[in-house]
Amino acid sequence: MDDEALLAAVAAGNDDALRELFNRHAPWVSGQLRRLLAVSAVEDVVQETFLAVWRGARGYQGGGAVGAWIWGIARRQAALWARKHGRADLERSLEATLERPATDDTAAAATSKADLARALETLGPEGTAQRELVRLVFVEDRSVADVAHLLGVPEGTVKSRVFAVRRLLRAALRGGG
Repeated sequence: MDDEALLAAVAAGNDDALRELFNRHAPWVSGQLRRLLAVSAVEDVVQETFLAVWRGARGYQGGGAVGAWIWGIARRQAALWARKHGRADLERSLEATLERPATDDTAAAATSKADLARALETLGPEGTAQRELVRLVFVEDRSVADVAHLLGVPEGTVKSRVFAVRRLLRAALRGGG
């Protein structure tokens, strides 16, 4: 089920759909929020974000990616957290630091996305060990220890595999792979 269908299900009161949206988007949102907030604050903000998703799902009007809509909610929740905890300095920083880079050049953005997709294809089909490593480390922003536990390998093995994957992706993005 795609994100829009999940959000429609959330709007209809389906908590399993909310759980799926959370599983898809919370790791990325958490990773972005960790750039400024303490871990305990990130957990609070992510929780408040998905409560707001639950309450506001009926208000989603489409026209953009659900992930971007969730990110907008997360940014507002982070600002509310900063305000509530008397962190005006952090509140001001949130706007500058947590914004996704926007581009007016949609062709350049599409080209970059296509280049990245081709580079990822050099690692094999989705579900292979290398692609799973990319998902866990770069998409879900999990720690080396967490990835090692999930994959059942030593942390040093995760580190060496990440190094190798980075090298392969770099070569593919430069056109050498």
